[in-house]
Amino acid sequence: MVQQAAKPQPISPLAGKPAPRSMLVDLARLEREYHERKPDLSDPTQLVSFGTSGHRGSSLRGSFTDAHIAAITQAICDYRRAHGIDGPLHMGKDTHALSEPAQRTALEVLAANDVVTFVERNSGVTPTPVISWAILAYNRGGRAHPADGIVITPSHSASAPTKASTSKPWPRSCKTKAPGRSWRPGAS
Repeated sequence: MVQQAAKPQPISPLAGKPAPRSMLVDLARLEREYHERKPDLSDPTQLVSFGTSGHRGSSLRGSFTDAHIAAITQAICDYRRAHGIDGPLHMGKDTHALSEPAQRTALEVLAANDVVTFVERNSGVTPTPVISWAILAYNRGGRAHPADGIVITPSHSASAPTKASTSKPWPRSCKTKAPGRSWRPGAS
């Protein structure tokens, strides 16, 4: 069978040039909205909503705020407690504008719940595969208190620029080297 060659994608006229001012995001406003905006619970678009592997949203639309991250992290703590998950939690983040404030929010909730949490030194970034590897490496050999993790990273969708993803520990009998499974609070 002969395969058709993929159609070449047109090159953006913006390629290799600085972004026009009209395309730039106001980072101060993005972070201000994250801290100050309270979700409107009567608006379904501002509720916690899980996509492929995490909550997605934008502080500018009231769907990714301090309140969202605090509630999600508390739900993770409740899930861990209910399922006897008491090992360390590995937390990663990237360079997206809201990763740092969201990580701070999550760390405050984790600390209040006495969850031992590993983060990159000096507020460094940690990509998802590193967190998955850290969980698998820690859990290798069937530890009595397995680790899990949270990663704060931008979404791959332009309409939902930030997400918080979670990974739960592999069952002790699992011998795979694949990354940790995705889960959401309340799911088993």
